[in-house]
Amino acid sequence: LSELNKVDADVIDLAVLKAANIVNENVLTVKIILSGEIAKPVKVVGIPCTRGAKAAIEAAGGSVEE
Repeated sequence: LSELNKVDADVIDLAVLKAANIVNENVLTVKIILSGEIAKPVKVVGIPCTRGAKAAIEAAGGSVEE
């Protein structure tokens, strides 16, 4: 979850994570888990999240669209 703070985009999907070198280019699926904190509102699109991660993203003013 805290890795999302390093991304400069407001809308985050798998392609954005690959472009930011958060995940390897060969990765086909990811899941966001609650580890650390998110400090900015982001919109997560097409990436599964745990309940805790989703709650943290929404508490920071963001949203999740799986």
